Amino acid sequence: MTGHTTDSKTSSHKVIRGRPYSISEFARKYRLDDDEAKRLFDKFGPSATELDLLMAAKRRPPHPTPGLGM
Repeated sequence: MTGHTTDSKTSSHKVIRGRPYSISEFARKYRLDDDEAKRLFDKFGPSATELDLLMAAKRRPPHPTPGLGM
């Protein structure tokens, strides 16, 4: 043990898996309104991997948008 403890409830450090989305990119990709995109972004973080998995679980397929590599 190193003696270093972390309270997971107060720690704001979150590991980002995959590249990060911007809120506007995430909202466009899944055709979400700004409030819903921000709510999900705040709750799950900017990780494209996490957000894509969340939307797949909600059965919300991405919509092809020029410039997103789809």
